[in-house]
This record gives sequence, C-alpha cells and structure tokens, in this order.
Amino acid sequence: MAGRIARELEEARRWGGARELRPLEGDVLRWGGLLLPNNPPYNMGAFRFELTFSPHHPLVPPRATLRTSIYHPGVDPDGRVCQPLTSAQRWMPTTRAVQVLQDLLLLLDSPDPQRVLRQDLARELQDQPEVFWRRAEEHTRCHAETRPPDPRGP
Repeated sequence: MAGRIARELEEARRWGGARELRPLEGDVLRWGGLLLPNNPPYNMGAFRFELTFSPHHPLVPPRATLRTSIYHPGVDPDGRVCQPLTSAQRWMPTTRAVQVLQDLLLLLDSPDPQRVLRQDLARELQDQPEVFWRRAEEHTRCHAETRPPDPRGP
C-alpha cells in the first residue's frame, strides 16, 4: 500500500491544480498542499488542504479537508468537504488520489446545489447570487493564501 500511495503522490505532483504537495510530518498517509482554483472568486488565492488516507487504502476512501477558510456551500466551517466521489457508496478502489484532488478542485470551481454542507450559503447562492459572489470574493481576499507562481512560467 505504501508503494501505491508514493506513486500516487508523484502522479499528483505532476498535476497542475495543486502545489507544495508533500507528506505531512513524514506520514505518507497524510498529504498537505495548496489547491489552486481556476474560477473567480476562488482563483484569487490558494487553499491549503489535507488528504488523509486510511491504513486500509485503497479499500477505504481518503478524506479531504480544507485547512483554509472558504465561503462555499460545499465546505463546512470545519473544512469538511461534500465529495461524493469519496463516499463509501461510490468509492472504487481503482480511484487514484489525483482524481480525488481533481474532484475537489471541480467542487471549488463550480459550487453545486447537489453537493452542499452549508444550506445557508446554498440558499444565498440560489436566491441572491450577487450577494453570495461578493461575500465569497471578500472572504477569499481575507483568508486565502497567496498563489505561488506557476513553475512553467506566465
């Protein structure tokens, strides 16, 4: 299992949607890094995340947690993420970690009314989208980390 996770870490490092991807405290079962959303307002910053693998991986899905506060209906105040891909009912042992990270990035880029942990924000997005996006932008400006430069250039 450790060999598979190490290979998956290298694969995820080659993917462009995250930076600074590394095991946390030397534990290959806990990864940390910065997620780089593509769409406004979240693309104004970077969001620290943690991906935690079960000792029974790949039979049990990993758990993604955002460590940077975000104004988003699919992420609760504790950073838990509504990610159906990693639910026990939908998880496939063939799913790779990079796919989990890609799914997380897709959630951040496109808030989905079917993937909701904060009903208040989902209602606001539906009923008052201009208010939601303004608040999301302000929250991103205040809480997100500075995006690292793209190593491939501008």
